[in-house]
Amino acid sequence: MSSREDSILFTPIEYLKGVGPQRGEMLRKELGIHTFGDLLMHYPFRHLDRSRVLPIGSIPDSGDFVQVSGRLTGIELIGERRARRLVATLQDSTGSLDLVWFRGVGWMEKYLKLHQPYLVYGRVTLFNGRPQMAHPEMDMLTVANADGKAYLEPVYSSTEKLTARGLSGRAQAKLTRQLLDTLPAEWPPENIPSRYLARYKLMPRPRAYRCIHFPPDESVLKEAIRRIKFEELFTAQVRMCRLKLDRHRHSRGWPFEQVGEQFNRFYHDHLPFRLTEAQKRVLREIRRDTLKGRQMNRLLQGDVGSGKTIVALLSMLLAVDNGFQACLMAPTEILAQQHYEGIKDLLQRLGTEVDLLTGNIKGKKRRALLERVADGSMPLLVGTHALIEREVVFRNLGLAIIDEQHRFGVQQRARLWEKNTLPPHVLVMTATPIPRTLAMTVYGDLDVSVIDELPPGRQPIRTVHRTDRRRGEVMSFLKTEISKGRQVYIVYPLIQESEKLDYENLQSGYEVVKAYFPEPDYYISMVHGRQPADIREANMQRFVSGDCQIMVATTVIEVGVNVPNASVMVIESAERFGLSQLHQLRGRVGRGADQSYCILMTGNQLSREGRTRIQVMVRSTDGFEIAEKDLAIRGPGDLEGTRQSGALDLHLADLIRDRSVLEVSRQAAEALLDEDPELELPENRCLREYLISQTDKNQWSKIS
Repeated sequence: MSSREDSILFTPIEYLKGVGPQRGEMLRKELGIHTFGDLLMHYPFRHLDRSRVLPIGSIPDSGDFVQVSGRLTGIELIGERRARRLVATLQDSTGSLDLVWFRGVGWMEKYLKLHQPYLVYGRVTLFNGRPQMAHPEMDMLTVANADGKAYLEPVYSSTEKLTARGLSGRAQAKLTRQLLDTLPAEWPPENIPSRYLARYKLMPRPRAYRCIHFPPDESVLKEAIRRIKFEELFTAQVRMCRLKLDRHRHSRGWPFEQVGEQFNRFYHDHLPFRLTEAQKRVLREIRRDTLKGRQMNRLLQGDVGSGKTIVALLSMLLAVDNGFQACLMAPTEILAQQHYEGIKDLLQRLGTEVDLLTGNIKGKKRRALLERVADGSMPLLVGTHALIEREVVFRNLGLAIIDEQHRFGVQQRARLWEKNTLPPHVLVMTATPIPRTLAMTVYGDLDVSVIDELPPGRQPIRTVHRTDRRRGEVMSFLKTEISKGRQVYIVYPLIQESEKLDYENLQSGYEVVKAYFPEPDYYISMVHGRQPADIREANMQRFVSGDCQIMVATTVIEVGVNVPNASVMVIESAERFGLSQLHQLRGRVGRGADQSYCILMTGNQLSREGRTRIQVMVRSTDGFEIAEKDLAIRGPGDLEGTRQSGALDLHLADLIRDRSVLEVSRQAAEALLDEDPELELPENRCLREYLISQTDKNQWSKIS
């Protein structure tokens, strides 16, 4: 990329004619437009077809946007003060239409000219059986534009502050037109190798960036959009694939050369159940990774209850057999304690030591534990964020496992890598299934393993939807389950009442539950995130030990409670939860041999989106299907924070709607890097230069 092109791309926006310092500051604050390049990628969200003018008598009443023309035959100011509105009548030879303004009434009254011809664009609605447009776009017709505007006019997002500063959507269009006229004809330079342009019939980049703003017709606009979506996804995939290739070729790691006594004795003599084929497959993948002398960096996905913990334990024993230590880091003390107790019980007969490190372990006990970790006599350590503190020094950490990895920040996880001279092997686990489209993009630099089957003997959880009208029936069912010796969760979304939110909350819910289940016949435990840690832990342990039959809680129990005797999960105001969270909560039951149930309680009136979520939950127990639906409803959002900063830099492409483009771009990226991993061939240098220009890092291998 030449210095001229590079300087144009990064020129501050205030240097564009018509912007200046004040407008430039507004564009930065309101729209995030800092440079000429940002303005170019501030795409229109739709285009107006100025080439089509309908007769007023034939306009539909379906709420569509239409363009009409005619003369103003009447202008009337109706009402007073805040109730004022301006009504104008537009008439052509086929009929008439009311134009209405509720804002900017004084300005519009001065602008409109009686008996003048206008070109009008807006959404048509019916008011008292008569068609009208509220706040239409108005252009006074002249000889030059009497036949309408024969082009697609871009419409840009704006704000009230920008409009007040003269930066409405139309003003932005003028700035974008001016920028494009200023740029060299070959700018922005091509960044996709020519053979891929030909193979996928893609529009050249300079033309695409002009036509996405100012297309001559609809077909050219579609081709420009297709080109830019492919570009965004393709370059993101090249970054991800390049990271993985670089790691596979250059990253050094500790070789685990043997499967030794600890692993074999546990696997053959002490394994409490037979592994599923999916668990065995994942263990083989981990074994291959740790044997090669390069660092393993693997993501383990598994639905709730699929058996990720036993895979983690066997991997830790593999490290011990090769003379290394292993650690498992969990996001909460409750979950860390649960992992520790479970692993300690499993290893009891094997004689392998494991200990727990959390913020609550202090004094002599903490010092003694840290000494054993430092001298290597403590082979396995489970803990919370306490594991990454500087005072925690391992003698020879070979494997670091992170559970519910999305709950840790990038910097937090990275501090584990510094606990040995060579980084330990890394296994990150999540019980939140990640849709394939996201795994390809967000986790494209990781090797991904999936446990896609449940252990034998697990019965599918029956999920039902009940409204408040049937609350008495639900409570009777809970009494029946409790009479069988089972336990029940009841989860609420709030702790305290909110004037803005009218759904159930924990405090009032607790009182309702006590009315249905009075002591001493029933014992109820309440758990929420604002309780002191010792009280919360004590209440949780009462439920775990079976001393109470009902736990009333917030989503603090979404992760970290394993009570096989609990057979019913009641989720109050279920329509307020996201699908992934509902699925996680449902996963707290179904951990024993008994039939388990999830009851989704809602109000009698549901929004369309709320109803869709409930229907998905009732229909499916497949976490991956639910994750795909959740992504479709909510969008990807800020999926990984700073983990993949810049990798998911999508302005136009959509991971759901453009899934086919994503898959094609992934294939193209993999094929390209198989042939030319450093992008050194002449035909690939345009892509290499583009990727380097998009990062602050100088090293090609670090582009991410």
